Amino acid sequence: MVKIINNKEIVQYIKDLVSIPSPSGYTEAAISYVEKFMKNRNIAYTISNKGALLATIKGDNDSKHRLLTAHVDTLGAMVKEIKSSGRLSLSMIGGFRWNSVEGEYCKIHTADGRVITGTILINQTSVHVYKNAGDAKRDETTIEVRIDEVVKTKAETEAIGISVGDFVSFEPRVEETESGFLKSRHLDDKASVGILLHLIDIIQKEKITLPFTTHFLISNNEEIGYGGNSNITPETVEYIAVDMGAIGDGQTTDEYSVSICAKDSSGPYHYKLRQHLIELAKNNNVDYRVDIYPYYGSDASAAIRAGFDIAHGLIGPGIDASHAFERTHISSLTHTAILIYHYLQSELI
Repeated sequence: MVKIINNKEIVQYIKDLVSIPSPSGYTEAAISYVEKFMKNRNIAYTISNKGALLATIKGDNDSKHRLLTAHVDTLGAMVKEIKSSGRLSLSMIGGFRWNSVEGEYCKIHTADGRVITGTILINQTSVHVYKNAGDAKRDETTIEVRIDEVVKTKAETEAIGISVGDFVSFEPRVEETESGFLKSRHLDDKASVGILLHLIDIIQKEKITLPFTTHFLISNNEEIGYGGNSNITPETVEYIAVDMGAIGDGQTTDEYSVSICAKDSSGPYHYKLRQHLIELAKNNNVDYRVDIYPYYGSDASAAIRAGFDIAHGLIGPGIDASHAFERTHISSLTHTAILIYHYLQSELI
């Protein structure tokens, strides 16, 4: 095992990141956090026109490149309508179910920079009034935001600065348990961003020279399907998305190991690259699981769809209850970091 992996540092990066609201389309603050990290370490980087960050560490071989990506954008919502009651109806950002955010605290980010808090509820919440509250359908017509301001009409809500198109972020409620679990919304995919930042720290502190020039793309549109299908240098031959491993019935992925994806809804990932990752895991005592994610797509698959000539892979920590009340264990973060550490210093396939 790699002793220089510092779990506390990884967890701190993750806690910092999940505490920054960044639904897709509203990611500037999260990207700024990563930008400050790169500046403080004199890592070369660029910001793309669509707001992603691409950091580059030159290697011995600059004619062939690797790229690893993780994303800071998260699930969220937008104000769809201000109701006559002064409450808000929502439009989803990303693929989640309304029941997974019912009862959650949220923040409304107004165009003039204000942050107004609220709670996401069904419009028939009180069991003392609505006999069938538990059976009511949860959808965009029944879910609403109760604003923490004295507003009783549409005009009063508009008067405090809320308007259609304002972003709505969900409270992360991040918590680390004594048993080693990290619970929070948005571990997809800020857990992986935290891992990559820690590995960049290690490369610098240990003065590790990478065999190939390596890019770290921190994308900002993955949850809506097109975060990583640009910013790929012509020299890039291997592209790995570091994203969450999906847990559920019939899955091999768990909260304690690194998940290596064989196939998702986009089709199989590059077989030879997958086998290379498996061999690295075996040779370095990394606990891993190979899995298929049936309803999943990644920035790597987006890049393939865009026509890039790359070998693509997908790995990441196992995240329970994805797109809902997410949780992982520190051991999963560690095994993911160790696998990437060895991959970065390995030969191309």
